Amino acid sequence: MTALEVLAPGLLALVQDLGRPGWAHVGVGRSGAADRGALRLANRLVANPESAAAIEVLLGGLHLRARGPVTVAVTGAEGPATVDGRPVGRRAVLEVPDGGELVIGTATRGLRTYVAVRGGVDVPVVLGSRSADRLAGLGPAPLAEGDVLGVGPAPDELPTVDVAPGPPWPDEVVVPVLPGPHADWFADGLEVLTARTGYRATPASDRVAVRLDGAVVGRRPDAQGRELPPVGLVAGAVQVPPDGLPVVFGADHPVTGGYPVLAVVRSSALGALAQLRPGDPLRFVLTR
Repeated sequence: MTALEVLAPGLLALVQDLGRPGWAHVGVGRSGAADRGALRLANRLVANPESAAAIEVLLGGLHLRARGPVTVAVTGAEGPATVDGRPVGRRAVLEVPDGGELVIGTATRGLRTYVAVRGGVDVPVVLGSRSADRLAGLGPAPLAEGDVLGVGPAPDELPTVDVAPGPPWPDEVVVPVLPGPHADWFADGLEVLTARTGYRATPASDRVAVRLDGAVVGRRPDAQGRELPPVGLVAGAVQVPPDGLPVVFGADHPVTGGYPVLAVVRSSALGALAQLRPGDPLRFVLTR
């Protein structure tokens, strides 16, 4: 059986696909890859369906050994990677021989790396998905030393490109937002949120949410002390808790929340948010 053996998982390595939509009514969020674009690209490079399960690596440090020859692709964050000690490129089709070792070094830009294998990572399906939901505790556990991940059957199609060029990493991530359902709770909330001073991601950020440091968003006088009953949430919801510092929900967000939602990030920008490291700057821009 073709498989990948985990020699070292790094800080945090999870199996992720495009998630499990359709279960919010029973309290289960979609989850899935934090940077869905990077996952899709990795799968396209090895001719998998875009929804195939791959490995999401936080910061780096993943060390794998191939049991049987495998074709892989590495996307997402920038940084070194090697096959049997030889440097290899990212966003490229890589061949790892039987017994060969793939090492993902520490990311130099961005936060999350994706490793796709031709045939997909074959772990049990839970509610239609192989993704690990850290908030709900569903799906496979974080990878650990000694784990052996099965690889599914190779698709009929062959890879059609060797490498996919990527855009340069921006010095500041610009995040387009739409007004949220509770924007009227704030006197000048959208103006504060979209000011050129921007925000920075804090170390408290994770797959549940990107927590921000910067300008405090204050409520209108008539909204002081007022709270909401639980309402549905989506990835990209910009919620403002009592301390006034915005929180942007990510892949493992809760399905409901009780704080007002000032804005909602356009889905096209969620991948960029998932790659923010603590201290990285971002700026919101209002779109209609």
